[in-house]
Amino acid sequence: MDLNHETGGSVEGWDSVLQSLQTILSTRVNTRVFRREFGSDVPLLIDAPMNDQSIVTLYVAVAEAIERWEPRFELSDVKLHGAADGVFTMTLIGSYRPKAHLGDVSTVSDQKQTVRMQQNRVDNWSIAA
Repeated sequence: MDLNHETGGSVEGWDSVLQSLQTILSTRVNTRVFRREFGSDVPLLIDAPMNDQSIVTLYVAVAEAIERWEPRFELSDVKLHGAADGVFTMTLIGSYRPKAHLGDVSTVSDQKQTVRMQQNRVDNWSIAA
């Protein structure tokens, strides 16, 4: 169970994983005072050109951060869709493993989970399952 960042109430299960993914991918490494290594390099790539090298770097940053910080989501695919207005949508596809943080890496089912994250140049992140 976690604290819901929007309401202050509790959040658990898949909703907790969604909130965690958003926090991980939107937090710059070295910005948390007591956990400097937490976060990802994704925010550093926001203004990078949309070329092949930057896209591969983004995929690696996403995969490494999720693998390190969110064991309840087993990432299997990342897709990126950019737009001329500076908004990009990242689609993460993977399996939900509700007890992976306890060492049980079995999945709930064989059904893949899809998460869509959207970010614009002013650091407004949104997430939808």
